[in-house]
Amino acid sequence: MLKLPVMPDSKVIVVSGGASGIGSEVSSRLATEGAYVVIADLNAAQAEAKAAAIVEAGGQAIGVACDITNPELCEAAAQAAVDKYGRIDGLVNCAGISKPHDSISLPPTDWARMVDVQLNGAFYFAQACTKRMFDTGGAIVFITSTNAEAAFPRRAAYCCAKAGVAMLTKVLAIEWAEKGIRVNAVGPAYVATEMTQRNIAAGNVNEGQIKARIPLGRLAQPADVADAVSFLLSDKSSFITGHSLYVDGGWLAYGYF
Repeated sequence: MLKLPVMPDSKVIVVSGGASGIGSEVSSRLATEGAYVVIADLNAAQAEAKAAAIVEAGGQAIGVACDITNPELCEAAAQAAVDKYGRIDGLVNCAGISKPHDSISLPPTDWARMVDVQLNGAFYFAQACTKRMFDTGGAIVFITSTNAEAAFPRRAAYCCAKAGVAMLTKVLAIEWAEKGIRVNAVGPAYVATEMTQRNIAAGNVNEGQIKARIPLGRLAQPADVADAVSFLLSDKSSFITGHSLYVDGGWLAYGYF
């Protein structure tokens, strides 16, 4: 029977955006598998509540406040992990936003905010954590999207930012390989999260149309993404780096809308 990868030796994993959505599921999964989880989230109260829930369930976790668009706060979150657990073995960048908008009227501030959170923040967070992994090695997983490969209307900023993270994954993978640090990405299609439900309610996403477009006929569940993240953090993926693993139900393989 195939078993899920586990985190050997109580690996210390920092998860940005780890208090809600995909990040919440990832945090829970890693804790269940034996990781010491540092939940870095813009919402400090949610981060602390999520960590408390993990501890109550028998896991190890702490919550810290972190705005990943601020390099100094990324450094502080990474240092909090070291102060608590003595090291960092890996990170998962789940923090993100979604705000569809017609390109012709997209405000520069909205464009800048999307790039700042999705791309700049991913780099700042990875840089801060990796400084503390250079002597010991580790693994990095970025959450990207099928939109890193496939364009979607009214999502110019989002698609470009996610494509940037996919390329960042490759650059860091080849640059940091000599330090024993692997860098990969997980790119889901639409995931059944609160963010997606808000977009459905706002009319930005047609759920029926999306499901019809996915060969497997459903939205991804947060657990599907957590499965892929767990694999890429584990020793079972020790010879995989610079790779984007798409958890999309066949979305990218299907050439018609």
